[in-house]
Amino acid sequence: MSIIDRRGLLAGGGALALLAGCANGVRSNGRDQIDQQVDAAMRLMFAEVPETRELAAKAAGVLVMPRITEAGFGIGGSYGRGALRVGGVSVDYYSAASASFGLQLGAKQYAHALFFMTPEALAEFRAGPGWQAGAGIEYLVNNDGKEFSGDTTRALSPVIGVVFGQAGLIVGATVEGTKYTRIIP
Repeated sequence: MSIIDRRGLLAGGGALALLAGCANGVRSNGRDQIDQQVDAAMRLMFAEVPETRELAAKAAGVLVMPRITEAGFGIGGSYGRGALRVGGVSVDYYSAASASFGLQLGAKQYAHALFFMTPEALAEFRAGPGWQAGAGIEYLVNNDGKEFSGDTTRALSPVIGVVFGQAGLIVGATVEGTKYTRIIP
């Protein structure tokens, strides 16, 4: 085995170890487990980002992805599963996946929610076989550890994204470029 092969093996093993060590407290499997995770993620989100309570009350639907796992070593990707809630009830289940290429090394986990603020945005999301998060999403982001940008009382964007519960060694998280696909858990 050459030095380069050993370094690649060690780097890959290290990335897997980092990934295994990341945890935001939410696990995943069947419908009941996904629903339990979504409940836990929503409690965490409301605690970390209190402004989301008002968004949830006004939204036509909320897609909650309780745990997205992301890892990268030059080439990276992320994956997670969650539920779409309408009126507080899970109506569909989705996977979220993305791929990336570039300067990256490490692993992290985080949760995110997409608030569909209009019935039209929710209908468009549910109508297709897959939906990709793009530039049309307004994000609530942590500015100084205390306050969040985005006026939750006058949000004009039809879809608002919130990333929370981050753990790991890659800094930052976004849902832009993430592909959402309906699943049957």
